[in-house]
Amino acid sequence: MSVLPSEPSVSPQAAPLRRLGLYDTWWTVAAAALAACLGLAACAWISAHLHVDAALHIVALFAHLTSLVLGFGAVLVADYWALLWLTGRCTLHDALTSTARLHVPIWTGLAGLVVSGVMLQPDLGSAPTRIKLGLVLALTLNGLQAGLLNRRMTQRNTTTLTTRLLARAATTALVSQACWWGAVLIGFRNSRH
Repeated sequence: MSVLPSEPSVSPQAAPLRRLGLYDTWWTVAAAALAACLGLAACAWISAHLHVDAALHIVALFAHLTSLVLGFGAVLVADYWALLWLTGRCTLHDALTSTARLHVPIWTGLAGLVVSGVMLQPDLGSAPTRIKLGLVLALTLNGLQAGLLNRRMTQRNTTTLTTRLLARAATTALVSQACWWGAVLIGFRNSRH
């Protein structure tokens, strides 16, 4: 007489397995940072070897400007939500939730800037262009840790934050603004020459 193995019983209370998300741990953020560094390096290499005709250059310039509006505009809105919270005009929960929703347009805009920038034939031998690429890298890495920071602040589920979290949030916002404005100014300068 053979005994068939019984099927494992599933408890109705057992929670389904959840996929590991980008902002779940420092390890996932570090892996994304490594991928971003490699991706930006690949884009720089491609831009040095890609030959773009005038029509595609104009399309790339339009895509670049559109991506700037999308990405930087979303960053400004996120910072506006932070100011609303700091001035007591909204709750911390509202500010964090609204900011979390802006991650998609921010990342879409940044990715669009990088991809369209490849086709704009940047002069990689130029010091301002190299500084701009460094700002884009710093912006990307700062954005990755900002997502993790937003998640940690949301998990605290409180109206008061520690001084350390507030200092980290302020530093994140300042780095973000410095990188965006620096890249915009260098891009404007490069377009004039």
